[in-house]
Amino acid sequence: MTDPIQPPAQIVVDRVTHMYRPPRGKPVLALDDISLTVQNREFVALLGPSGCGKSTLLYLIGGFLPIEKGAIISDGQKVTGPGPDRGIVFQHFALFPWKTVKHNVLYGMERQSLPKAEREKRAMDFIELVGLHGFEDSYPSQLSGGMRQRCAIARTLAFDPKILLMDEPFGALDAQTRGLMQRELLAIWQRSPMTVLFVTHDVQEAVYLADRVAVMSARPGRIKTIVDTKFDKNDPDIFKNKFFVDKVDEIWNLIREEAIKAQGKRT
Repeated sequence: MTDPIQPPAQIVVDRVTHMYRPPRGKPVLALDDISLTVQNREFVALLGPSGCGKSTLLYLIGGFLPIEKGAIISDGQKVTGPGPDRGIVFQHFALFPWKTVKHNVLYGMERQSLPKAEREKRAMDFIELVGLHGFEDSYPSQLSGGMRQRCAIARTLAFDPKILLMDEPFGALDAQTRGLMQRELLAIWQRSPMTVLFVTHDVQEAVYLADRVAVMSARPGRIKTIVDTKFDKNDPDIFKNKFFVDKVDEIWNLIREEAIKAQGKRT
């Protein structure tokens, strides 16, 4: 009996190396020969010590940085710049303060050739999806941090990307709001056909959200190991589950090893 044929990965990072060249000072090797694959509808978290290149890798996949060595394939196409197949959500919301929630969400669809009525309906559907119904005419300054991040997620989802790239999207939120947003994101992902690549520095968040966690080494960033973190996300006692706690400890120890190496390189 032969094994079933694995479909092509939705994201392929193939031996990518990236040099950071500051305006002053020497170039810094940020990523070194990184390879990673992410399957369709998979949720993968990138985790590693500070400065390991997690966000750099995300921006390369998003097409916001030039690929100098190696290649990145997104949905079968070589990445040469940003594209509508990849949506990105940043840590600090990146909303237009002069636009309402509705018009921030509509902005993501302005380049799509959809009739106005369809754009309006789609915007309201995603505002509803992220729990902002009733706030569509509010401005970002009138929203809490969690609500602003919901708006940023709705704006990205509205133009229907196949891949959602998230750069520490909940890092600026308080613990209670962060927990609510994590559950909201899981619910959205479970109802949609998206692939998610999620950068975080929070081990528990990565284990809770992701199917797999790619642990990166201290700079220059490499993939140290990939850990399977599939759990029943709907288990109300997941954070007390022994296997969950053990997985958090396992990954935390891997990160700690790399953080100690990074500290040693700086001293």
